Amino acid sequence: MSISQKIKKDFPVFKHNKDLVYLDSAASSQTPKSVTDVVNKYYSEYRSNIHRSMYEIGETATGKYESARESVAEFIKALQDEVIFTSGATMSMNMLMYSLEQYLSLEEGSEIVTTVAEHHSSLIPLQQLAKRKKLVLKHINITSDFDFDYKQAEKLITEKTKIVSASLASNVLGTIYSIKKLAELAHNVGAIMVCDGTKAAGHIPINVKELDCDFLIFSGHKMCGPTGTGVLYGKKDILSIMPPSIFGGGIVEDVDLQTAKWKSSPWKFEAGTPNIAGSIGLGEAVNYLEDIGLNEIHKYVSGITEYAIDRLSLLNGVKLFTQKNADKNIGIVSFSVDGIHPHDIAEIAGREGVAIRAGHHCAQPLMKELGISALARASFYLYNDKSDVDVLVISVKKAQEIFKR
Repeated sequence: MSISQKIKKDFPVFKHNKDLVYLDSAASSQTPKSVTDVVNKYYSEYRSNIHRSMYEIGETATGKYESARESVAEFIKALQDEVIFTSGATMSMNMLMYSLEQYLSLEEGSEIVTTVAEHHSSLIPLQQLAKRKKLVLKHINITSDFDFDYKQAEKLITEKTKIVSASLASNVLGTIYSIKKLAELAHNVGAIMVCDGTKAAGHIPINVKELDCDFLIFSGHKMCGPTGTGVLYGKKDILSIMPPSIFGGGIVEDVDLQTAKWKSSPWKFEAGTPNIAGSIGLGEAVNYLEDIGLNEIHKYVSGITEYAIDRLSLLNGVKLFTQKNADKNIGIVSFSVDGIHPHDIAEIAGREGVAIRAGHHCAQPLMKELGISALARASFYLYNDKSDVDVLVISVKKAQEIFKR
């Protein structure tokens, strides 16, 4: 029995869909039973609000919630009070931009530097901040081997730069980027470094101290956790000063008719009743992945990715848009097929039980840079194996046969 076959037993979806070849983990991963168990346990055994209750099940809920925060902090090598729970990376990025708007001195003409390869959830909040404050938004290009152009980054990041924002890994190309290089350039001019770790989380070890990013965002649903969960990490010294951007109950020490005094971080950033069960589930997902080992997961997925690159490269009319060095690839192979729209490829694959993604993958500026409108994308995770790649190849061949006729 292969590693993936053993792991698949942890994921109920494969029990209910025995022929499913799931190659869409970059959109949303599957969820192990241990995660759904702890979510259900919250609702069935100790459902109550947190940080407010003096009774037993309320204290249990608070304890489990904060234990999850501790697990996530260890997962990214942060301090516990540097981890803010959110509803996902999109919410994390929007919250952060509104808080940075108040925290930073952003004069008209100040600059934000990001990249052409960003997910819309990271790019659009930057665009909106630039629009509100009349800032200049610059973009680092990608090279022919789908890495960032770090030499161009050196020129774009100047004394006018206030924020540098980039992904740790591409959700289209698969490339794992050097955030540490960009962080050094940012800090040399006194800028803030923001890292979107959404595609990398759960695939490779993340150490925020080594990356030296000031902020990191990611979602739970792409790393075996529940939907509607996410994290905003920030360096403690910044979070202690930076104001919240979402307001309500639970974040205050004191309120009078005209003013409010905030709690310390992270609680001042978690207004209202959070997704308690989801956050507890995210903590369990982290524990599940840590038990397997992130280095082991990346090594395993890299082997499948390399095999997929090799197999698809042999097909006539197939063009790969992916990082071909599998060690630097997060587990993604995006491709086009001559004469067939990616949506048609995905539909035909779906008939064969193969779940892949097709479209612009919330990265339209990158697509325009590549000179295309859409791509088919296969994304691999710990429950996949090489036989899944073989079925994918068969489905691509079938699509070619259909369109040839």
